Amino acid sequence: MEASAGLVAGSHNRNELVVIRREGESGPKPLQPISGQICQICGDDVGLTADGELFVACNECAFPICRTCYEYERREGSQVCPQCKTRFKRLKGCARVAGDEEEDDIDDLENEFSFAGRDKQDMQYLAEAMLQGHMSYGRAGDADMPQVAHTIPQVPLLTNGEMVDDIPPEQHALVPSFMGGGGKRIHPLPFADPSLPVQPRSMDPSKDLAAYGYGSVAWKERMENWKQKQEKLQVMKNENGSKDWDNDGDGPDLPLMDEARQPLSRKLPIPSSRINPYRMIIIIRLVILGFFFHYRITHPAPDAYALWLISVICEIWFAISWILDQFPKWLPIDRETYLDRLSLRYEKEGQPSQLSAVDIFVSTVDPLKEPPLVTANTVLSILAVDYPVEKVSCYVSDDGAAMLTFEALSETSEFARKWVPFCKKFNIEPRAPEFYFAQKIDYLKDKVLPSFVKERRAMKREYEEFKVRINALVAKAQKVPEEGWTMQDGTPWPGNNVRDHPGMIQVFLGQSGGHDTEGNELPRLVYVSREKRPGFTHHKKAGAMNALVRVSAVLTNAPYLLNLDCDHYINNSKALREAMCFMMDPLMGNKVCYVQFPQRFDGIDRHDRYANRNVVFFDINMKGLDGIQGPIYVGTGCVFRRQALYGYDAPKTKKPPTRTCNCWPKWCCCGCCCSGRRKKKTTKPKSEKKKRGSRNLPPAYALEGIESAKSAVISEEKLEKKFGQSPVFVTSTLLENGGTLKSASPASLLKEAIHVISCGYEDKTDWGKEVGWIYGSVTEDILTGFKMHCHGWRSIYCIPPRPAFKGSAPINLSDRLHQVLRWALGSVEIFLSRHCPIWYGYGGGLKWLERWSYIGATVYPLTSIPLLAYCTLPAVCLLTGKFITPELSNIASLWFISLFICIFATSILEMRWSGVGLDDWWRNEQFWVIGGVSAHLFAVFQGLLKVLAGIDTNFTVTSKAGDDEDFSELYAFKWTTLLIPPTTLLIINLIGVVAGISNAINNGYESWGPLFGKLFFSFWVIVHLYPFLKGLLGRQNRTPHIIVWSILLASIFSLLWVRIDPFLAKSDGPVLEECGLDCN
Repeated sequence: MEASAGLVAGSHNRNELVVIRREGESGPKPLQPISGQICQICGDDVGLTADGELFVACNECAFPICRTCYEYERREGSQVCPQCKTRFKRLKGCARVAGDEEEDDIDDLENEFSFAGRDKQDMQYLAEAMLQGHMSYGRAGDADMPQVAHTIPQVPLLTNGEMVDDIPPEQHALVPSFMGGGGKRIHPLPFADPSLPVQPRSMDPSKDLAAYGYGSVAWKERMENWKQKQEKLQVMKNENGSKDWDNDGDGPDLPLMDEARQPLSRKLPIPSSRINPYRMIIIIRLVILGFFFHYRITHPAPDAYALWLISVICEIWFAISWILDQFPKWLPIDRETYLDRLSLRYEKEGQPSQLSAVDIFVSTVDPLKEPPLVTANTVLSILAVDYPVEKVSCYVSDDGAAMLTFEALSETSEFARKWVPFCKKFNIEPRAPEFYFAQKIDYLKDKVLPSFVKERRAMKREYEEFKVRINALVAKAQKVPEEGWTMQDGTPWPGNNVRDHPGMIQVFLGQSGGHDTEGNELPRLVYVSREKRPGFTHHKKAGAMNALVRVSAVLTNAPYLLNLDCDHYINNSKALREAMCFMMDPLMGNKVCYVQFPQRFDGIDRHDRYANRNVVFFDINMKGLDGIQGPIYVGTGCVFRRQALYGYDAPKTKKPPTRTCNCWPKWCCCGCCCSGRRKKKTTKPKSEKKKRGSRNLPPAYALEGIESAKSAVISEEKLEKKFGQSPVFVTSTLLENGGTLKSASPASLLKEAIHVISCGYEDKTDWGKEVGWIYGSVTEDILTGFKMHCHGWRSIYCIPPRPAFKGSAPINLSDRLHQVLRWALGSVEIFLSRHCPIWYGYGGGLKWLERWSYIGATVYPLTSIPLLAYCTLPAVCLLTGKFITPELSNIASLWFISLFICIFATSILEMRWSGVGLDDWWRNEQFWVIGGVSAHLFAVFQGLLKVLAGIDTNFTVTSKAGDDEDFSELYAFKWTTLLIPPTTLLIINLIGVVAGISNAINNGYESWGPLFGKLFFSFWVIVHLYPFLKGLLGRQNRTPHIIVWSILLASIFSLLWVRIDPFLAKSDGPVLEECGLDCN
């Protein structure tokens, strides 16, 4: 990848590709002249017909194809034009193929029955040569692309392309077969050419390795050295006994070697003294809940049957929701990582780092809503991460095709040349400059280098100047010119029309040109804006993430991916190493689909009024899921295994061989045991066989064992149907350990990258269905993680001591409700889709407790309907004088009291083992009610309208006030429709309290007993809605305060109620009789 290549913009469907040079270079020019004389498949001349005219294969679009490729496509290929997908018609002089019977307008008896034989050289090719021809499929070819033919792939068969320590490739006796071919047509999966000499590579397991020559040179020496080290290590242990022999200093290699074999992480179960009482109280609560419902159902309220029925239905639903939420927390665990062991194992001194490469995705849409300075800080924290620079690539997705984002990223890449070496020199944290310089710490307390103070001040000045430049770009972007934006060289910005623009890729920092001020290499930084055209469905964020998956696979193809929102910066520079402790663990790493980190936030008020931190979810629920099959994916701060995103099944655990009795003959054991195994093998699902396919085979031998070329073509068609028609990308999916084509030129890779982000690439493929981020919900994160767990993968929850990532959260009430509305709407969409966990994914690898958690995450918005009804019942009871239960007996009172005690005990024990504070737990309870009666309620109806009727509704937020004080956004009033239900609940419950108290005063002390239950019920609602009421009416340091308003409203309602008294019947009033006295 050339960092100075300029902005590459193009459209695969329109056969367009241009390069817009950066400032100081020449203007826009075609990457390759698109001529009608060059075949777009093989690069040869198209040629002329027998009549001397230019050969035209497709009469619909005149796509340039030579006669050889045309005949091959008709005979062996898909028989359709690569550009317009129209079926090739038989031209004069061409043999008839299957499907030509319907074409009666061709009169060519001379070639009617001249069926061309299958040319073997057109069927068997080397993978590299195949890809070189395919990469210009439908596009202009590369003039600088090297021609590859008959090269021996340097892939040791036994190591799948990896160098085994110090053994050079020529000393490996078992080498791959010589594959090659000289034909034009190329397949993404190579297979051997029988016309070429085949080198021996097959191995009989029953024979000794020495029979094949393997082990005669380097293998024996390596084994002898290993044995000597083991013997010396054992002697050292025996001589020192139980002493601390690691610190002797005599043999440092031995302890290091022993330490490097240790696991990279370990599971820390919750102490039994904390978790066992918690489990016991859950069982007790479940038993008491059964007796409670037995009483409630068998003892209706005769004078308030409707209220009783509604309350019982609501309570049953609450119980189901509690079970779905509670039991996935039955096995909570913590985890611990060992970063030093990771370095010992994969970063040996004097050798290149063996850590796996990571592609990092940052997604943004509208730079006016997502400030470019925030995105720049996220990118800078990525570029300065503590990880080998050659292993890190950052891809920024601009789904709004905004020139502001492009220019801001250009400024960020220049500032990174100064910022990254400063971070690594002084090892600062965090490495996002805005948040580093905002820290109120004494940076002199640790007696740092004298030069640190000077360089820190200079860097802060540089950052302030950088902020000025970014803010100037933002100010300039407020008013869009009538003719649209133009770049510095006068070229119109390709993304001026947000809904109709080509795909754009710009490599800002790469392997050439990407160096800091000290001459050190910088990680790659790539700007990506996928193509958008009218009439195509683009699938919002999920579609943008899938485009990044394909682009990164073509350009870098790292085996692991990290996705971050544009406002989530890396707070812990060792976060990638934390994830690699799980992903690269030799014991469990191959079964891990992703490592999820908790979300932590900056800029939230001290009291966290609206539960923005979600501490209960991230520190209780997610730890519980980690003990089952792993946490759910929450949309950001997650490191993925690329192969898991491709829809492959998790590797199966090999079961140990079954033991048989030695006293029976061998044939008897085989006869008795093998029959059962054969039956089990025949009942293996076909879908699993199809999905596994070539999953575990080395890439170069994925088609090894295929008997005919026809089956190879079928496999190619399946891969193309699943991943799309990009041979480079399809080949990359078979490379389980990542890596790109060494022989491909940067220009050819960029053209292929433009191809895979075209708007029609995903048509008729499995993208969004089985591959990548899954479509069908605005919360694509839950759906994507759910599909992975259904394939048998497990996920990991990693909570490092220093938070890995930090982001921003909406602290305003209306903004927070709209965020919750979007999450709830996504859950409703999943519930109404075929991917609903209630009925989807059976027979796969999803564990039943994990399924419960996904069901709970899907149906929780439905709780808003019974919750709204239950919060209305107290006011109705106070206004009507009736109650949802009859008069309680002593036994019934015992069940009620026991249930309340169990509820409180469960919460207390839960906070005890998780470490969550009482404030965080209480804020979570309050916002559960606030969000339930507002955002969740609207999400249910909005989801029903969207899925069933196709009506998409939006709720707007209008800002009414605000200032520049600290947390001014917290107190800004933004009216939205979501505020209506909780406001109504508050008013009617306040009226009900006033009505109930005034009615008790009028009726005497006998009415106070039943009133207490109703008042407790109503105060429960008011207390839970208190943050909402405070957000509507009060501030921390100025009037009108919430208490003043509450007293004022209560007084007004009380006076009105005493004056009106509507529930006091006329017959129940005092009887006035004539006393006989003359008062006058």
